[in-house]
Amino acid sequence: MKPLDLGRRLRLIVITDERLARPSGLQAVVQQALKAGAPAIQLRAKNATAREVAGMARAFLPMVRSAGALFFVNDRLDVALTVGADGVHLGPDDPPVREVRSAVPRDFIVGYSTDDPDQAVRAQADGADYLGTGAVYATTSKADPGDVIGLTGLRRVVERVSIPVVGIGGITPARAVEVAEVGARGVAAIGAVMSAPDPAQAVRALLQPFGGP
Repeated sequence: MKPLDLGRRLRLIVITDERLARPSGLQAVVQQALKAGAPAIQLRAKNATAREVAGMARAFLPMVRSAGALFFVNDRLDVALTVGADGVHLGPDDPPVREVRSAVPRDFIVGYSTDDPDQAVRAQADGADYLGTGAVYATTSKADPGDVIGLTGLRRVVERVSIPVVGIGGITPARAVEVAEVGARGVAAIGAVMSAPDPAQAVRALLQPFGGP
């Protein structure tokens, strides 16, 4: 059964990046984030093989489960289902939301990335449980983050759908306040946590505009 409080569970999605997590190490950063109350972790390893992603997922799952957080796998539906993740996050180049929805258990969470309001409406109709929308601000954490849509672009998506919308791209604690003000249910952060001197403090600050840990 999907969490009844899914919107609250999505107020912060910490997205992994092995390069940015150096020198502390990815596992250490994720552990600190979870201890600080991060409610969701998304494993993102764009250049890794399916076997490598599965190995990383199996290493993270016990600590995520122990913290009571949600665990998503970026792109790799096969890995997400194999390891027993809570869900998958899809992009425009991945299998369509409708196709994925029909192939997964009812309690499996499907997220989708879009900054287009019409696509957002279609994704919701096709069974997406939440949307990742951005880049809200300029970011260097992704090789191809897409166009910067600003708070106005984020608001356009928020106003068209009833499922939770999570702002992504260039997110900082100060900007998380602005994202919350336009009606997004949460933020997704890569660099703000992965490269933070104190990941736990960063997580607490990012959660504050959405009600705290």
